[in-house]
Parts: sequence; structure tokens; C-alpha cells
Amino acid sequence: MTVDAFQLYGTRLVETPPVRLRAGKLEADLANGNLRTIRYDGTEVLRAISYLVRDRDWGTYSPEIADLRIEQSDDRFEVAYRACCEGPDDTKLIIDVRIVGNADRLDFEAEAIAPTGFETNRCGFCILHPIVGVAGAPATVEHVDGQIVATLFPDVIEPWQPFKDMRAITHEVIPGVQAECRMEGDTFEMEDQRNWSDASYKTYVRPLALPWPYQMPADRPVRQKTSLVIKDTSGSTRHSPAAASGGTIKLELGARTGTMPDIGVIITPEEADASLSAKSLLSEIAPQELLFHFDPGAGHGVEALRRFAAIATVHRGRSALEIALPCKSVPATETSEIARQMQLAEFRPDAIMISPSVDRQSTPPGSKWPECPPLDEVYTAARAAFPGIRIGGGMLSYFTELNRKRVPDGQLDFVSHCTNPIVHAADDLSVMQTLEALPFITRSVRAIYGDKPYRIGPSTIPMRQNPYGSRTMDNPVGARVPMANRDPRHNGRFAEAFALGYVIRVLDADLECLTLSALSGPFGLIAGSAEPTEQGGRRPLFNTVRTLSRLAGACWQECVSSSPSEVLSFVARNAAGARLHIVNLTGEERKVDCGACRPADAGKELRLAPFATTALPLAD
Repeated sequence: MTVDAFQLYGTRLVETPPVRLRAGKLEADLANGNLRTIRYDGTEVLRAISYLVRDRDWGTYSPEIADLRIEQSDDRFEVAYRACCEGPDDTKLIIDVRIVGNADRLDFEAEAIAPTGFETNRCGFCILHPIVGVAGAPATVEHVDGQIVATLFPDVIEPWQPFKDMRAITHEVIPGVQAECRMEGDTFEMEDQRNWSDASYKTYVRPLALPWPYQMPADRPVRQKTSLVIKDTSGSTRHSPAAASGGTIKLELGARTGTMPDIGVIITPEEADASLSAKSLLSEIAPQELLFHFDPGAGHGVEALRRFAAIATVHRGRSALEIALPCKSVPATETSEIARQMQLAEFRPDAIMISPSVDRQSTPPGSKWPECPPLDEVYTAARAAFPGIRIGGGMLSYFTELNRKRVPDGQLDFVSHCTNPIVHAADDLSVMQTLEALPFITRSVRAIYGDKPYRIGPSTIPMRQNPYGSRTMDNPVGARVPMANRDPRHNGRFAEAFALGYVIRVLDADLECLTLSALSGPFGLIAGSAEPTEQGGRRPLFNTVRTLSRLAGACWQECVSSSPSEVLSFVARNAAGARLHIVNLTGEERKVDCGACRPADAGKELRLAPFATTALPLAD
């Protein structure tokens, strides 16, 4: 099946397919000079080995690769190339790379040199371990001083680095097969990347406690090496490469059940007029809640609140106000002023999510926490200023910040945070893989806050605010850019599939409300210019949000997929009956056998188009 890439991804810029490298049972995909999906005997050992260079805002350089050479035989492969990063003020970083793979060993070497010096936040290797089947599993860590420690990969998400001063880490891939990953040339440490919804544990070069950005000196080579050593004592001589895509994926009903969350839509002052003009579409979606964004530090005031009041009147559903409290004076004074403005605007939301503005910025390990009033004082002030309104707290940024600065929830009616899938990487595979991390995030929140009512969002593919730098990244050509404030995939069917996959992955969390979009603008459901949908029309994501809004409060039942990285599903039951909802998370057609779920058309086998979503009625 051939589908226009513009319809799928919102851009005609197509990712270059990776080159499959093989040496006996060892396989890896070469993409943009780095290694992805490193497998042994068909099982993923490492998610990636990458040599990355970050700028002062933690943006990732896209180096120009030259002199690429690839040699392969049955039991060996070799790759060599030269990469160049163009920095500010005509600075350059030249990197010579050599990758050698054998049946039981993989070596990735790099030498970087800056002719006139080079500023960076990080330059060197990042090694990603997968999380599914690895979280909570045993590992052995060798430290730079030679000490060897038996430990576990974190299960509940660690806010800080679980392992520091690393030289090597070893874990069991499958029974009888161990993988040692050894890093040379600097001191490495690991962070739990599930904090950012990345589906990996990341071992990276240069401890975060050291200053950044830093200057690489001129004409001084920096050499690093990462080696993966496989120790196979299983006695198996069988070579079973990774299963080829295209096999039939089976769905079966599971035992877990729950209630579908309410659906929210966020509206900012900048998009308020456009949202009001689209009131007919808002009525068609009928979200249970409108989430209004209010930031006095950005100049929001009475006029913004008046626009919110007008939209809330049209909506006639619940509304919530998220407040980025400036904290330039005492919280009681600031919340009282906001309450006064709300009264002038005749705007009274059903709930308020309040958080200090400064808490939107991340505080990495080794950094000084910024000045901020005690959160109990903020919540006490909110209670006094907004009597009779539910008060929520948490973070207007991501789970990362909530995990590192755990809010006192005694005065709160609910906790909330957002997620974003393009913090560290923005390729299609990495973005979809972030869905794997969501159950770990929600389970970690529940481990901290118990059964406290829990909300997530707004969580969108584009990034609305960058906690890790001074700005989000502009994306005028519609590329796949980490930390970008616009992402073309939000406009295509990719976003429709991503949103339904997101919901399925967080069903177990028993969320009170989930917000996955705005109504208009770069995070919205209404198309702009130069998109697959005509301007003013409905982006594909509209369909998913409308469907989920209609399912709010319905009973859900899990549906187990034989390949959850490719196809996810669940059953929803409400007054309209029971329907099986299925989503293809891949850019290729997939065959699905859903006969075990008892669709009305018994034994039906589906062919799902790329990023397709469908709903089938089930037999009584």
C-alpha cells in the first residue's frame, strides 16, 4: 500500500531508511551515523549507541556526514565516516568515526577536534538500554575506580542518576546471554530517561554536576570508545534474526478494566479569538473540560480572562485555569490580584491548577534550585483567594520536574503534569517509542501520590515550553527537530495514531482528565496553511480527540497485542455498545487478527493502513 508521506507526517521530508548491519547473530541499524536497535539473536540488546553534540540550549546538532564507507561480510561489518558540526561564530567540530562489528563484539570509536574551540553542553557517547523487560532487572556496574557492584535497573522512575562514575554495565539479554557495555575516554553516568517519556535508560558522557556549557579547547583531540561485548553461554547455535515485519498481529481480551478519562482541550489567550470563532467545532468535539492557560508574567490579565469567560459560556462544560504564578511578591498578594481580575471578567472556573512560574524550568543535578516560595504557602494562598474552587498542583512542565520537586499534596484536590516526546530525539521511531514509557510514568506518580486524583496534559508532539534551555526551537521547514515549537507530524495521521496510543498506554492510571491538544494554533485541531488538510479544516487528530471525548466515562477492558510496539487496542463499553478500538503505530500496513476479541464479524482479519485507527463493534 502506497500512502502519500505528506498525509502521514505532515511533511514531504522523508527519513532516510537505516542501513541494516549484520555480523552473525549481531545486528544493528545505521541511521545518520549512529546505531539503533542493536539486537543479538533477534532480541534488542541496546536501543542505541550515538555520538551526540549538544548546544547551550541542549539542542542536538545534525552534523554533516562525509566520506561514509560501509563494508560487510557474513561475520563482520565496518563503518567509517567524518562528521562536521557547525557552531556559532564560525566554529566547527570535526569528528572521525569508526564502527566495527563482529559476531560477539561491537566497537564504536570517535575522535573529535575543534580547530578554533567549540562550545557545547555535551559532546560524546549516549548509550540507550531499552526499558521493556529490563526495568527492575539485575545489572552489574563497574565504576571508574574498579569497584564492581551488583544492582538493579530502576523500576519506579529515579529522579536522579541511578548510576554514576561508570566504566561498564552488564545485564542478561536472554537466558544464557549477557551483554557488557564498556565506555572509555571519559567518566559516564546513567539517567532514567523515562522521566522525559523516553523509552530508555541513558548512559552519557560527562557528569551533569560539572559546569555546562563548556569550551572544547582548540586543536586538542578528544577520543572516546564504546564497546558492546556479548557473552553467550546458552549453547545455542541457532541464528534467529528479528522477525520480519508483515506477520499477523494477534489481539486477545485481557483481564484489566477501568473507566475512560475525561478529555480536555487547552486554550491560550493568544488563541482565544480563534477558538471562539471555531465554537461549532468545539461543540462537535464536546470535551469534558477546557483548560485555560494564564501567565501574568507573559502579560496575561483581565482581557484574557474575559475571552476565557466568553468561551466557557459557549462551551457550557467544565473549565480549569492553569496559572503560572510569577512569585515576584508574596503568593497571597498575587493570587488575590488574579482573583480580583477573575471577578472583573466574570470568569469562575471549576478548577485551578497553580504552579510557580519558575518551576517550569528544570533544575538538573548539581544546579542551584531557584528562589521560590514554599509550595504549601502557594497552595494556602490559592485556597484563600479562590474559595469553593478545586485546587490542583504539580508541574506545568513535565514529569521530570514533578519527580525532582515532589509537591506537598495535602492541600491539593489533584496533581498534574505534562509530557513531551521530542525532548531528546525527534525521529519517527523515537517519538512512537515514548509511548512505552507512559505506564512507567503513571505508575511512578501513583507510587508517590497514591489515589490522589491525577491529570495529564497538555501533552502534544510540539513543545510549548523548554524547561532545559532558554527557548523552544523554531522549525520553519517542517523538519523533525527536538524541542521544536512546531512539528509537522501534529498535522498528519501520525498524530492521530500517537494520541490514541497515548490514551491506551495510560488507561491503567485512572486519570481524572487527559489533555492532548489545543483547539487552534500549532497545537490545535484546526489546520493552518500548507498542511495535508485544507486551511481551517480538521486535522486528523480531531477524529481521535472527538472519539475519546465521546468515550469519557465508558468502561474499558484491556486488549493484549502480540506486538504492542506496532499495534495497540482496547475495548470500550458504554450505552452505545462495545467496540474494539485499534491503532497501527507504524508507517507500514499491518495485518491484525482480532477474532479472539469476538468482533461482530467473527474471525475478521484486518489490514490496517499506516497510522490507521479503527473501531469494530463486538458481538454481545
